[in-house]
Amino acid sequence: MTSSIAFVGAGPTTIYTLHALLSQTSQPFELAIYEEQPTAGRGTPYRPGWNDPAMLSNIASIEIPPLEQTLLEWLQAQTTSRLAALGIDPAEIGERTFYPRLALGEFFYDQFQALLDRARAQGVAVDVRTRCRVVDAVSEPNAMVLMIRSRSGAMSQRRFDHVVLATGHQWPEDPQVRPGYFLSPWPASALAQIPPCRVGVRGTSLSAIDAGVALAVTHGEFVEDAVSGVAYEPAPGTEAFHMTMMSRKGLLPEADFFAPLPYEPLKICTPEAMETLIAADGLLLEPAYALFKQELIAADPDYAAETGLADLDLEEYCERYFANRANADPFEWAQENLAEAERNYETEHTVPWRYAILRMHEVLALIVPHLDAEEYRRFSKHFKPLFVDDYATVPHESIRRMLALHCAGKLDVLAIGDDYRIDSHRAEGGAVVEAMGESHAFPAFIEATGQRPLQAKAFPFPSLLSQGIVRDAQPGAAPAASRGIAIDDQFHPISDDIPENQLFCLSLPFLLGRHPFIQGITSSHEMGLVVAEQLAAAIGGDVANDPDGDESAVAA
Repeated sequence: MTSSIAFVGAGPTTIYTLHALLSQTSQPFELAIYEEQPTAGRGTPYRPGWNDPAMLSNIASIEIPPLEQTLLEWLQAQTTSRLAALGIDPAEIGERTFYPRLALGEFFYDQFQALLDRARAQGVAVDVRTRCRVVDAVSEPNAMVLMIRSRSGAMSQRRFDHVVLATGHQWPEDPQVRPGYFLSPWPASALAQIPPCRVGVRGTSLSAIDAGVALAVTHGEFVEDAVSGVAYEPAPGTEAFHMTMMSRKGLLPEADFFAPLPYEPLKICTPEAMETLIAADGLLLEPAYALFKQELIAADPDYAAETGLADLDLEEYCERYFANRANADPFEWAQENLAEAERNYETEHTVPWRYAILRMHEVLALIVPHLDAEEYRRFSKHFKPLFVDDYATVPHESIRRMLALHCAGKLDVLAIGDDYRIDSHRAEGGAVVEAMGESHAFPAFIEATGQRPLQAKAFPFPSLLSQGIVRDAQPGAAPAASRGIAIDDQFHPISDDIPENQLFCLSLPFLLGRHPFIQGITSSHEMGLVVAEQLAAAIGGDVANDPDGDESAVAA
């Protein structure tokens, strides 16, 4: 019996899973890949239309796990004309360079095509379907049945031994859900309809920067400047154009900092230490924070002394982490931080405390699935923002652009605290923000706080819900406290009603509650390794269990 595998979605997670699978098995199998977009292999964060050509990725070449090529090898093999079309100067290609999102989309597309060629050479029967939508999935004892709607609206069914759901981010196709009110900054092409006016943007990190860049190039252009590197020139007739980014603390992200890669091992706050805590079957957050403190004190004693870390509890330290920035002008801080980051890159100097926190975020993530409700609340409100701030730094060019917009009088940042209200149901459109005793009206308003964890009720395959296979990890939790759907460490839904290895869920919004830091390409690679190992074993098991199968093939 030849195993059949279906991937729903054809972005980086599917690509990395397929790459790992082809490396782990020589058994032939049937492969089907379903993609709703006209082309497969780019992924939502990197495809044209969804992203503006000016948008930068926030991951350097050196951090992107290789596929059939590394990103650097692929870039060096491209023609000058193709690089120019992607906005890349051949002289600036390097392993620590940040590239436009669309360039990464082209890289993934080419790697996807190479993987399909490799699959066919290994005897895999390949079937890639685009412009179609998998609208439902039903688990049966011997197969997963997918219901597929083609572009024409025709419905069909196909049965598979194993299905991987890798549907990626979940955003509305039309983000303007009410006049002047945008539920997300994507697709970027939708923001082009916003006229030059006062625009509110909820969020100050990468998603908000994407929104700001898309609007900025609609109403002007970034140009080279001999002093600052980048300046912004508004287009004629855009005098009314102005953006206000807002968040609880009113902070801009910091500039990407130099760090050795691959990561140097931690000494105290290690994965083994976390596993020991988990096995002890007690409360986890406080002892994990104690190990975090010990590691940070050992890594950077001067920073620990300056912050008084040894005497601070979790909430106090997380407040102290942001305190200096919160008390400074966000653009003055950004200018100084950028200069520091540039110096450190030039000298390859690593700031010890930053690097320690960067390495610890993946280690601390190990305890998250095991936290009780109160510990999870504290982790999400206090500890998680610290790690996100440290690892979600942005390209230096992005900071230069934000500074250029501010210098041009087109961008401000507003702190709105915890107790704010947004009214987006005004007759005149847009939104009004009530915060800190003041009212701010915006004819256009964009929600740009990134993907949020989703509950099971938003799962796009209703039969898996009705069968009880997909369910909330914490039933009854409020949406803000959602811990996603119940899955195990191999990304199987936790259910007695489905055969083992029939279904893997890698759909990002439903995993964020359990895995709070999985929003990047490296996470796609890591999840792909886990699922590919399971699939390779399952393919071998399918052949071994076939009474008519070739035992010599199994032994090989």
